[in-house]
Amino acid sequence: MEKTKSPEESRKLLDKITFDLTRSIVKRDELTHFWYFILIMFAGVGLWGWGIQIRDGLGVTGMRDYVSWGMYIANFVFFVAISLIGFLISSSLHLLKIKWSHPISRVAEQVAIAGVALAGIIIVNDMGRPDRFLNVFLHGRFASPIIWDVTVVTTYLTISVLLYYIPLIPDLALIRDRGGDDIPKWKMQVYKILALGWNGNAEQYKLVYHAMRVLMILIIPVGLSIHTVTSWLFAATLRSGWDTTIFGPYFVAGAFVAGAAAVVILMYAYRVRYKLGEYFENLHFDYMGKLLVFVCLVYLYFNINEFWVPAYKMKTAEGIHLRNLFVGSFAPMFWWTQMTGLIIPIFLMLFKFFRKPLPLAIISVFILIASWLKRYIIVIPTLEHPFLPVQNVPEHFKHYSPTSIEIMITIFSFAAALLIITVLAKMFPVITIWEYAEEKGVNKEILSEPKK
Repeated sequence: MEKTKSPEESRKLLDKITFDLTRSIVKRDELTHFWYFILIMFAGVGLWGWGIQIRDGLGVTGMRDYVSWGMYIANFVFFVAISLIGFLISSSLHLLKIKWSHPISRVAEQVAIAGVALAGIIIVNDMGRPDRFLNVFLHGRFASPIIWDVTVVTTYLTISVLLYYIPLIPDLALIRDRGGDDIPKWKMQVYKILALGWNGNAEQYKLVYHAMRVLMILIIPVGLSIHTVTSWLFAATLRSGWDTTIFGPYFVAGAFVAGAAAVVILMYAYRVRYKLGEYFENLHFDYMGKLLVFVCLVYLYFNINEFWVPAYKMKTAEGIHLRNLFVGSFAPMFWWTQMTGLIIPIFLMLFKFFRKPLPLAIISVFILIASWLKRYIIVIPTLEHPFLPVQNVPEHFKHYSPTSIEIMITIFSFAAALLIITVLAKMFPVITIWEYAEEKGVNKEILSEPKK
C-alpha cells in the first residue's frame, strides 16, 4: 500500500479513480448497441434451435446410442473449466496476499459466474426432457455422480455470486454518493438498493473483510470439487481414454489454463475499450503470462502422463484409441490442440515481449480455442470405440458429427456467457474501486464522504 495522502490529495485521486473505473458503466455508443444486438441475435437463434430440439427430441442432434455424449458435454466441461479461475485468482492468490492479483479479481469472478451459469444451462440443453430436471433433486440417488455434479455446480455458483457481490457493496455506496449525472437514474436506484445502507464505518469494513475471507476459504474445496466431480463422470467408467486415476488433477490443471486465458482476453478488452491502461498495467499482463506458463507446464505434464502410460502398455482397446488420436481421424485436431494450446504458447511466453498485453491476448485466444477442442477430444473419440462389438446398426450410429441444431445451441451458450459478462461490466465497475483506492493511499474516511 502506498503512503496515506492528505485529505485534499485523497479526494482528487478518488475522483479520478471513480471516474476512470465507472467508465464502463457510463459509456454508451453505437459499438455498445451493436455488441448487444449481435449477442442477443445469436442467443435468440440458439434458443430457437433449442425449441426445435425440445419439440422433436434429441434425434435432431448427432448423438445416438453409442455416442450418447456430444458437443453439449464438451461445452459443459469447457465452461466448468473456465469458471475455476475465480477460485484461483479471487481466492487463492488473495489469501496468499499477492497484491498484483487484486485488480484482476473482479474480472476473474465475472468469468467464473458466466462459466458456471452456462455449465448449468448446458446440462439442461443435453436433456431430452428438460421438464423432468426437477426429478434430479426429487428422486436422485447419492451413488450417482450426476447428483454430485449438480450439487457442486449450484454451490459454486452461489459462492461465486457472493464473492462478486460482497466486495461490490462499498463500490455501490461510493457510486451512490459520488456518482455523476451521466449515470442513468434507474442504475443509481439499483445501486442504492444493492448498497444495503452502507455508510463505510469500521464495523462494516470489518464485516466485509471477514465475509470475503470466509468465502475465499470456502470456495477452495468447492472449486476443486466442481471439476474433480466432473472428471469422475468420465473416470468412473471402464472406457479406454477415460479409465484413469489422474483425471481429477488433470481436469483441474486444464481448467486453470483455460480460465487464465479467458481472464487475459477480458483484461485486454477492458483495457482497450474502457481506456484502463493505468489499472490493467503491463505488470499485470506480465504476471498473468508467468502464471499461464506455470499452469501450462503442469497441464503438459498431465497430458504426457495421460498418453505415455497407456502407450507403454498398449492394450488392445487403448491402442485403438491412441492410434486414432495420434495418426487417425482425430490426429489433426489432437496435434493442433497440443501445439497451439500448450507447447508453442509455453515457448513464446518465456520471452518478455510475448507477455505484453497484445501478444499475450493473441496467445490466450489460441489457448482458449485449443482448450475447447481438447474437451471435444476427451469426449468424442472414446465414445466412438466402445468395448462391445457394434453390430446391425446404421453406419452413422458408429460415428459422431454435430448437427446444425447442436452448433446453434453451442453458439447460444457462448453468446449467453458473453452477454452475462457484458451486463456485469455495464452495470458494475470492472475493478474494485475502494480496494484500489485504498492501496493507492486513500483514507477510508474519504471513501465514505459524499461528493461535495
